Amino acid sequence: MRIAICKTNSEAAALGAAEILTALRRKPDLVLGLATGSTPVGIYQILIRAHRNEGLDFSRVRTFNLDEYLGLGATHPQSYRAFMNRHLFDELNIPPEQRHFPPTEGDRLEEKCVRFEEAIRAAGGIDIQLLGIGRNGHIGFNEPTSSLHSRTRVKTLTPKTLRDNARFYSDGERPPQTAVTMGIGTILDARRIVLQAFGPPKADAIHAAVEGPLSSFWPGSALQLHPDVLFLLDEEAASRLSMREYYRQAWANEEEMRKAGVL
Repeated sequence: MRIAICKTNSEAAALGAAEILTALRRKPDLVLGLATGSTPVGIYQILIRAHRNEGLDFSRVRTFNLDEYLGLGATHPQSYRAFMNRHLFDELNIPPEQRHFPPTEGDRLEEKCVRFEEAIRAAGGIDIQLLGIGRNGHIGFNEPTSSLHSRTRVKTLTPKTLRDNARFYSDGERPPQTAVTMGIGTILDARRIVLQAFGPPKADAIHAAVEGPLSSFWPGSALQLHPDVLFLLDEEAASRLSMREYYRQAWANEEEMRKAGVL
């Protein structure tokens, strides 16, 4: 587990984007797991600039999104498919057939979820998975009590998540109550994970994920089982970490070794 406590959200975005851009230059057919919400937008903006200004080619990249709401069509402004088009896909040359979302339409959703997992495996697995984290510790829409071995499936959202999401909807509009999400086991299969978290509301979840016991009540704690996770935090999100100064020291040492060509 690597912890970078950043001065600004922009610094965190630059570090996250650098992980992706370095990997893409080494592997043009990179497989990315993508997240939605305001947290990853800074990374997406840097990727867009690299494509636009440097001509970096994304045509062989394949993407798999973490989650999607049930009951929202692809053109609904609050759907995650619409979000990804607005904030990334409309600006990059990733062919539409190489962009994958968890299934949310039609019948036999359980079977379609199995095929989504099969598509990830057929692509060779996810190279880098982007994550945010909810105030209750959820990653993707794996709410508290989710199995740490879970796979892609339909999940009912908790009242806390619904309250957090309500700000995106008009007065009187009922937010979706369910979503399809990659499972915690699916997320842990990624070769590398990059998680961003900003602001005081995320401090408890980050403390539980990094320093708490492994528990399904804090799904983010499952990341302790992964060999290559990078946490990109601001000071407020990191405020409850008891070993903050150690993490700063370790990150500074890593930066020095990278500049010296050791890493």
